[in-house]
Amino acid sequence: MSGRARNGRVVVLTGGVGGAKLVLGLCHALPAEQVTAIVNTGDDFTHLGLAVSPDIDTLLYTLSGKANAAQGWGREGETWSFMEALRTLGGKDWFLLGDGDLALHVVRTQRLRAGERLSRIIADFATAWGLGAQVLPMTDDRVATQLETDEGLLDFQDYFVRRRCEPRVRAVRFAGAETAAPGPGVIAAITDPDCRAILIAPSNPYLSVDPILAVPGVREALGQACAPVLAVSPLIGGKAVKGPTAKLMDELGVETSVVAIAEHYQGLLDGLLVDGGDAAVDLGLTHAFADTLMLTLGDRIRVAQAALQLADQVRQ
Repeated sequence: MSGRARNGRVVVLTGGVGGAKLVLGLCHALPAEQVTAIVNTGDDFTHLGLAVSPDIDTLLYTLSGKANAAQGWGREGETWSFMEALRTLGGKDWFLLGDGDLALHVVRTQRLRAGERLSRIIADFATAWGLGAQVLPMTDDRVATQLETDEGLLDFQDYFVRRRCEPRVRAVRFAGAETAAPGPGVIAAITDPDCRAILIAPSNPYLSVDPILAVPGVREALGQACAPVLAVSPLIGGKAVKGPTAKLMDELGVETSVVAIAEHYQGLLDGLLVDGGDAAVDLGLTHAFADTLMLTLGDRIRVAQAALQLADQVRQ
């Protein structure tokens, strides 16, 4: 592989907490300026009149060192005076908005209402917090992840936060995706001839990655990419570390296994990084094993390096 390719940009398709860990690892394994994150916005919604972008905000907090280390989302040292006051008024308190977190939502809402695009706003946030990595919303258009459940059709945050993933899911849909356009820079990043690797983060394939792939042009661009496309499996020993991945796969009638993950991304992947706790099986594509549990910064760097090593192996 040429030195030019080895020094090329790495693109990551990512959701929230798990994906943010990988992106952070990449920003330590490489110069952060070589990392581009294309982030799911299917979780975005309006709450108490404010525009909230959970996956983007989790990534911004993680890369800036502001994230709550214990829970992975929200800000470290957050205070909750707003929520306490909200409860005294009978306001909707099922989605927590910390006092510091509110600043992000208020400024974003104000600028969106003034006609600015989400991508421009997020770029400015990243600059304000000194982030070297490029953070790209998957689209500036409205795409809403919705779940068909035994309780009816639920918007993502109703399912994920208010109902704590308890309803059984029959199907997942992405309202508005068919008319959405990829965000500025998204297709160019994927098809950049000098790109070293395109990684699909260990985010929930159905709720965090599929919304990105549902935006017209993104899947096609991945098929035309010069760089190898690899995924990091979200499963460890056949289980999800966090979130409803395994539960959702079971409810959708999909075996909870790395084989199913490989099949889900069939036609897109050149390789798959699998946790060493999962049995060695024939995945039908190049794969490597690593300890993919990311509890510490060292873990995140290790997984990032393993993914890059596999990408370089595929490219040779």
